[in-house]
Amino acid sequence: MDRPLDTLPKSLDALAAAPGALDDFRITSSAEVLALLKQLTDGNVLVNLNSSNGGVYTSTVWALDPDRGTLSFSADADDSQVQALVESEDAVAVAYLDSIKLQFDAHGLVLVRGGRASALNCAFPREVFRFQRRNGFRVRPLLRATPMARVRHPMIPDMSLQLRVLDVSIGGCALFLPDDVPPLQPGITLNNVQIDLDVDTRITTSLRLQHVTSIQPDSRGVRLGCEMVNPSSDVLRGLQRYIDQTQKRQRMMSL
Repeated sequence: MDRPLDTLPKSLDALAAAPGALDDFRITSSAEVLALLKQLTDGNVLVNLNSSNGGVYTSTVWALDPDRGTLSFSADADDSQVQALVESEDAVAVAYLDSIKLQFDAHGLVLVRGGRASALNCAFPREVFRFQRRNGFRVRPLLRATPMARVRHPMIPDMSLQLRVLDVSIGGCALFLPDDVPPLQPGITLNNVQIDLDVDTRITTSLRLQHVTSIQPDSRGVRLGCEMVNPSSDVLRGLQRYIDQTQKRQRMMSL
């Protein structure tokens, strides 16, 4: 069954309307659920907590305690989004592990304040939904190339950003956001993004930020997974040409 990667959390209700519609994606084995959540913890993977009122708070899994039936997320007790999550009590957690998207319910959220740090505790999930990434082929730029995306920071219009392009597909791209740049929240739209892929391929489009994920502890930045918003036919043709040419060059280099 083929599902898009960036299905929004609320769309699970629509998918579940048909009997057995989500069975292909549902993980209910306690051992498998624990193993997936441990990957999030060990990799310090960013998790987006989506509250019922539309707010999003980005965190990481701090601790797992399946015996007591609790899961803890790191939290800033003074952040307004944390307060919104506590008021809603429930949220949908979304995280990305390389080629898969993980999604699960975070029920009964409670803020626990500590001396040095605070945490959001919730009930340990009984099931996790595991979605494969979209089938659109992604290519990474060749080593000698340095594709860049130029855009203004949506929260700081006077700040012009030049972000390295990590990979490209016919429907989106991944950008590298350095640690010294003010963060971007999932769900925002970046308008008039100019992407220079090579000397022959320059496109301008809008990007919707779908998810933010950590790469490696020493990478000094995060990966922004973006979806193109209503790309023109010229943009799509340029992307397809770039992808085809990059694939050919990669095959030649591997011979």
